[in-house]
Amino acid sequence: MKIALASDHAGYELKEGVRAFLENKGIACLDCGCGPGETVDYVDYGIRAMESMGSGECDRAILFCGTGLGMAIVANKFRGIRAAACWNLHTAEISRKHNDCNCLCLGGRVLELAEALGIVEAWLNARFEGGRHERRVDKIIDLEKKNFG
Repeated sequence: MKIALASDHAGYELKEGVRAFLENKGIACLDCGCGPGETVDYVDYGIRAMESMGSGECDRAILFCGTGLGMAIVANKFRGIRAAACWNLHTAEISRKHNDCNCLCLGGRVLELAEALGIVEAWLNARFEGGRHERRVDKIIDLEKKNFG
């Protein structure tokens, strides 16, 4: 598995902590920016990460901004992306189990590193349950096809 990472200035420090955590676990990462000390628009970096998923270069993504909300909005504009802003273990786990979420969005202004690492761990370990949830995800995929061709 290879995970795209992207942040704006508000999520930079959290991104760096999560990147080190993932690499320590042997998970390959593609850092789509931003760099230290930059003040940037999260949209630009979210796009880079989503393009890496669209091309098949990355399997999943973790995006960071102040709250995770802006990055989730950007990510969900791309075909095949199911992004969720998560602030606790339960939402991270359910985003995978029930929604087959492939893009986790975290907030550098709302989470401490230890909390974020727990959320990332829960998200990585949870597996899509299928069943009634698969029917719902399929409806989301059909809606995406209808609206975006």
